[in-house]
Amino acid sequence: MNIETYSKLQHQENNLQIAIDFDGVIHRNSKGFYDGTVYDKPIKGAIEAIKLLSKKYTIVVFTAKAKSDRPLVNGKTGEQLVWDWLVKYKLDSYIKEVTSEKPRAICYIDDRGVRFESWEQTLNFLDETYN
Repeated sequence: MNIETYSKLQHQENNLQIAIDFDGVIHRNSKGFYDGTVYDKPIKGAIEAIKLLSKKYTIVVFTAKAKSDRPLVNGKTGEQLVWDWLVKYKLDSYIKEVTSEKPRAICYIDDRGVRFESWEQTLNFLDETYN
């Protein structure tokens, strides 16, 4: 397969892929990092939304918990802990991947994101929100 064919296939595969942040969007995360575990219930509506979205989109979950430099928690990586949580709440079959990297996607659903429209708007938002 040549690079052009590979590139087209990658584009088709990721054409309807969305990326959803785990903590604060799917997992409630009410205590923050806490002890590194995945301890909370899903955010209200998350299970239903993921099931609905999965009918049209491929879903990738991104989280800092999956970073390879994070210490093991109870002998498991953060990625394993997230997958265990997804299994517990019967969401694992709707998720393609759990990653710490920003995946290719048509959109990103993240509780800490800032929608970029212009630098002026972004700087004003940051100034009004965090100062």
